[in-house]
Amino acid sequence: MRTDSSPGTLPAREHLPAAGAGTPVLDVVIPVHNEEKDLKPCVRRLHEHLTRTFPYVFRITIADNASTDSTPHVAGRLAERLPQVRSVRLEQKGRGRALRTVWSASDAPVLAYMDVDLSTDLNALLPLVAPLISGHSDLAIGSRLSRSSRVVRGAKREFISRSYNLILRGSLQARFSDAQCGFKAIRRDVAQVLLPLVEDSGWFFDTELLVLSERAGLRIHEVPVDWVDDPDSTVHIVRTATDDLKGVWRVGRALATGSLPLDRLARPFGDDPRDRNIEDVPQGLARQLVGFCVVGVLSTLFYLLLYSGFRTFTGSQTANGLALLVSAVANTAANRRLTFGVRGRGGAVRHQAQGLVVFGIGLALTSGSLAALSTATSDPAHSTELAVLVAANLAATVLRFLLFRAWVFPDRDRPRSPETAAAPSAAPDWQNAPAAPSWQDATLRLQPVRSPLPARPSRPSDSDSRDFR
Repeated sequence: MRTDSSPGTLPAREHLPAAGAGTPVLDVVIPVHNEEKDLKPCVRRLHEHLTRTFPYVFRITIADNASTDSTPHVAGRLAERLPQVRSVRLEQKGRGRALRTVWSASDAPVLAYMDVDLSTDLNALLPLVAPLISGHSDLAIGSRLSRSSRVVRGAKREFISRSYNLILRGSLQARFSDAQCGFKAIRRDVAQVLLPLVEDSGWFFDTELLVLSERAGLRIHEVPVDWVDDPDSTVHIVRTATDDLKGVWRVGRALATGSLPLDRLARPFGDDPRDRNIEDVPQGLARQLVGFCVVGVLSTLFYLLLYSGFRTFTGSQTANGLALLVSAVANTAANRRLTFGVRGRGGAVRHQAQGLVVFGIGLALTSGSLAALSTATSDPAHSTELAVLVAANLAATVLRFLLFRAWVFPDRDRPRSPETAAAPSAAPDWQNAPAAPSWQDATLRLQPVRSPLPARPSRPSDSDSRDFR
């Protein structure tokens, strides 16, 4: 998506090397609210699994958001007794707020989160983060709606989950399959640029994060998961559904008006070093063709309507010129915004001037067609005139697209930021990142311990902070 600002602040994806001792590659966040009963067995189970199976250094962060029971005390005891575990306290409630706070301050190059009930089989964790570590993908999500997923849950939650994803597909054109599965991961360099664009601090945080990522052209990897629902869960269906629909409306309106600077998330073409040196690589051709065709069809109908109106009181050449002039101005403005994604007023006058030059070429082509028709017959039928004009406009449309793409709205007109120019030779973003900023409204504790791990506990009961879909 092209805007008037400088795109490409994200460097090319790099394979993350094994970090040194004490530097975590993965930071798994567990957002909790009043989870005094379930927190301890779930964290111990996750810690045991990562210690046994994960080949990189890891960290588990318990993000307590405004718990009123003994959850902060339990989290603190776990941070003191288990290595690679720390506790963060936030004084405001909200899963999205907790994830934003911890992810923004984390120094790990890969950030993940999962619900405290661990409904998702932990064997999917390594496949979830592997594409991010390898540099293949920007985000990764667990999907309960994949064909190969195995899910155990009631009919009510199945209906809610599938209905919600159908709404996303129909309204926001989402292509990912499961927005609300509490099992996701993101690269830190992507999170640093993406999180400031996400407004929601509650349940809709996941959906907004994914929609913006997808619209920006980031790569989202989906992992089929085994997932077992807790049948005793208490769900605030009406309140949560209302908040989600409000979020869908807000994001959809922002995308339609172009108010989101998604160009900040642009990646270089190709992640292979040989590809990064290629300049002027055509991008977005398929999307631009679709947009141009839609605008072209509407412009042609508008042109024919204007021509028929002008033709009632003037000659064919004058009617053609007036209709083509008015429709050309509207066509240039529509293609500027919808097809080539240029926002703002910068360069609008120049684009319209160049569009008028393209209009002149189209006028010469269509006028020449009318002149040839007049030479062939002295009194052509109105339907014949329209047929000739349609054929001439089709030829002019192809020429117009080529001129728009190569001359009026060329990719090379976009300024290159210093960060983008330096990205191919720079070190990976996570290596050059500054130390994590100070925590606000949070208390961090990370101390090694020597305590035995218990046997795998039974699935804990439901709570307000787990995924309801």
